[in-house]
Amino acid sequence: MTFDIYLIFNSIPKMLAGIGVTLQLLFLSSFLGLVLGIIVLLMRISGRWYLSFPTFVYIYLFRGTPILVQIFVIYHGLPQFEAIRNSVFWPILREPFGCAILALTLNSGAYVSEILRGGYLGVDKGLHEAGKALGLSTIHRFIFVTTPIAVRLAIPAYSNDFISMLKATSLASTITLLDMTGAARTIVAETFAPYEIFIAAAIIYLVMTWFLQRGFGLFERRMSRYIKQ
Repeated sequence: MTFDIYLIFNSIPKMLAGIGVTLQLLFLSSFLGLVLGIIVLLMRISGRWYLSFPTFVYIYLFRGTPILVQIFVIYHGLPQFEAIRNSVFWPILREPFGCAILALTLNSGAYVSEILRGGYLGVDKGLHEAGKALGLSTIHRFIFVTTPIAVRLAIPAYSNDFISMLKATSLASTITLLDMTGAARTIVAETFAPYEIFIAAAIIYLVMTWFLQRGFGLFERRMSRYIKQ
């Protein structure tokens, strides 16, 4: 067995053909997951058990099971129900891309809600009392006092989750999507050189991760520009 370093560099452009699908999965599921995470957070901190209890079950379910299992359950399991096939969601769920987006969104929403809750709980109670003393309403205190500080506190953890989501998109290749990992598996089937091909895939993911880390680092410094270091 020989190691072909040239095959690594020659296969990178072919794998980049799937970067569009990878980026669509990443940004669409992350955006929807963020929206879902905010909704779940508001339900969790509402103080009403009939809102907080379902969110607890949802978070426990999707944080406690592997995302690959979630993808398989949605892709292979939901079409088994006639109600799903007859619903308005069937045009989305009958396609592997829609199933992948749904699974990644639900998984992301569970983690993001906990990340945001950590940021929310990290805000000093004295700031709430100061806002109340200034005559700010509960909504105004949440928007103008709590949210900016909670976002700044949550950025490091959210950046880690976002990068984890990038790596999780590779699992979409298991349901026939031709993202970068799917493209890599196709090249492996043609070349019978999995070692070199997956090293090339790892290089691409490492470069993407570096750019994402740099972007979040700049955003974090921007949000912390008024804080004395």
